[in-house]
Amino acid sequence: MTIFVEKGKDWDQRYASDHMEIGADRMIQKVPETVVSRKCNLDEPKKSPKKLVAVRYVNATHNDRASSVVNEFGHGNGSFFTAYFNVVCVVAGTGTLGLPKAFADGGWLGILILILAYAMAVYSGIVLIRCLYCKPGERLHDYKAIGTAAFGWVGYIIASALHFLNLFGCPALYLVLAAGNMHALLQNTAGALDPTKWTIIWAAFLLIPSLTMKTLKEVTSIAAVGAICTMMAVFVVLIQAPMDHNSNPKPEYATTGVIWTGFPSSLATIAFSFGGNNTYPHVEHALKKPHQWKWAIVAGLSTCTCLYFLTAIPGYWSYGGATKSPIYNSLPDGAGKTLSMIVMTIHVIFAIPIYSTSFSLEFEKFIRADEERIGRFGAWLARAIIRTCTMVILAILAIFIPYFDDFMGLIGALANCGLVFLLPIICYLKLTGVRNKPFYELGFCALTIFLGIIGCVFGTKDAVQNLIRDFQGGHE
Repeated sequence: MTIFVEKGKDWDQRYASDHMEIGADRMIQKVPETVVSRKCNLDEPKKSPKKLVAVRYVNATHNDRASSVVNEFGHGNGSFFTAYFNVVCVVAGTGTLGLPKAFADGGWLGILILILAYAMAVYSGIVLIRCLYCKPGERLHDYKAIGTAAFGWVGYIIASALHFLNLFGCPALYLVLAAGNMHALLQNTAGALDPTKWTIIWAAFLLIPSLTMKTLKEVTSIAAVGAICTMMAVFVVLIQAPMDHNSNPKPEYATTGVIWTGFPSSLATIAFSFGGNNTYPHVEHALKKPHQWKWAIVAGLSTCTCLYFLTAIPGYWSYGGATKSPIYNSLPDGAGKTLSMIVMTIHVIFAIPIYSTSFSLEFEKFIRADEERIGRFGAWLARAIIRTCTMVILAILAIFIPYFDDFMGLIGALANCGLVFLLPIICYLKLTGVRNKPFYELGFCALTIFLGIIGCVFGTKDAVQNLIRDFQGGHE
């Protein structure tokens, strides 16, 4: 192992952020210069204790250099696949259901927007985790802490509002979807129930994993099942939709290159399809080796994007302007449609505990409901109360908001565009500086922020108009 000592650097946040990246083939740590001098037997006297140096440890063994990099901020024992499956399960479901309709709204230009959104979501997920380590020797806990570190109480309020809109909106929408699917699947059978009763049943069922699984590491098993279900639904659409198009061609199935009037809605839906990064701090926290995060986010979002293309392109090509959301509603009645509804119901049900556990972990930390403070039983009791109340709130939202689909359009435009494209980039530039970035990175940040604003403004405008029509009695 070789030690490199770099001297003469003043400590500040910008220098810290540039040197605290933990990569697959090197680890950089910040230590006091006096300590480094003692260990390295440097004879040169030290003038100031505020000076620090960057000590780079380079493993001489090339085969498994990353194995020596362990987490030093109290992380879990999760593997690369732990993070990978959590990312896929949280992200893929939202986009897989709605992207064919997004292409129907905006035309084939959606392909370019989807590619851009993928690149921006990957970059956003990486810099979001970098923001957690902006302070030397400390790891910020969650999204709200990042907003606070960057912009004080204003950042805390904005980050909290966007964060909780997403954490409660998405799983409540999933409950609505699951209840509606169960109602449709069992209609005209002995097990037929209305959507309200199915919502209560699912909420009660989901209390089991919420109470028995303490962290996101334990949720990985159900996350893996959800990811597999999404892949099954994608392949059903990939095969069934073109077959239906060829056997039953219709004029309304025609496709269009660009539909400018539907572009804002298409952009907001595509942005919503990459939502879920407010759970990333907890997913990364479950990793034993934090340097694996950037590879996990690249692999996870790459998988999601492939699934999106495999669903959106054949779905839009098959049904054109008549494409419905979720996409399986466009499929003809039969085994394919039934299988799609079943596996996507399983997916969204298995994704809900990831959202609810993320919220619970934050709230438990906020009220200090840990074993050191209140004992093992007290911590379990507090966790049970918090997670039960969370599930009750989700069920109430799913039952009593009558126009939840359009309301989620508003949440998607506001929360997801802000959480994915705006807040991580702006906070990253504020915490680490602008002048130390290459021009191409700054240009990419500017484009990401621009698209985030467009999706937020125009998506919100469309959602508000839809909600107004709903409350005026125009909801179908």
